[in-house]
Order: sequence, then C-alpha cells, then structure tokens
Amino acid sequence: NEDPKVAALRELKEETGVSSAEVLAEVPYWLTYDFPPEVREKLKHQWGGDWKGQAQKWFLLKFTGKEEEINLLGDKSEKPEFGEWKWMSPEQILERAVDFKKPVYKEVFTVFTPHLQ
Repeated sequence: NEDPKVAALRELKEETGVSSAEVLAEVPYWLTYDFPPEVREKLKHQWGGDWKGQAQKWFLLKFTGKEEEINLLGDKSEKPEFGEWKWMSPEQILERAVDFKKPVYKEVFTVFTPHLQ
C-alpha cells in the first residue's frame, strides 16, 4: 500500500544513495512487459516461482545533488543492484536497452519528452 512516488524515492535512496532529487513528472498509468522464455527460466532459478513480467510506475526525477552523493552501495540496507552508472541521453538508453523492454522505454520517453527540453 505504499504510494508509488514515495516508493520511487525510497528505492532511489536504497539503490543509489541519492536523496537529492525532485519529482518532475509521472507516467499517469502503469506500464507492463513480459519476460521472454529464457529470462523467465533464469528468474525461476534466481527468485523462485514463475515470473511472467513486470508492471512499473515511472517517474522523471531531477537530480539536485552533487555526483559524490551517488553511491551504488546505496544506503547499505540491501544488496547492491548496480555495478556502474553514467549519464545518458534517451537515445543512448534505448540503444542499450534489452529488446523486450524497449517498447516501455519508448513510451516513457514519449511522456517525458516535454520535460526534457
């Protein structure tokens, strides 16, 4: 029952150590994708159960801190989820995204483009 915006900011802090951010925009609906069979099989072994896909709520955040704040060990409340980070344009993100997530990313960028100008 956690508010999605509150959850997004909490996850940001847990996973990157960043608390200096403000919400600029929100995709007003949930976006979903299905995992391809090979990913489902891998996740079955990693997470247990049969995971079909994900439903996600997306927010555009503005980083208001200094880069020194970014710490991929996060707040140390969870196991690190990322090994590296870098600033990228929407085009670069789409280029590097796995194929099954690209439609979601394209939709997110369509909604957020007015805020990225």
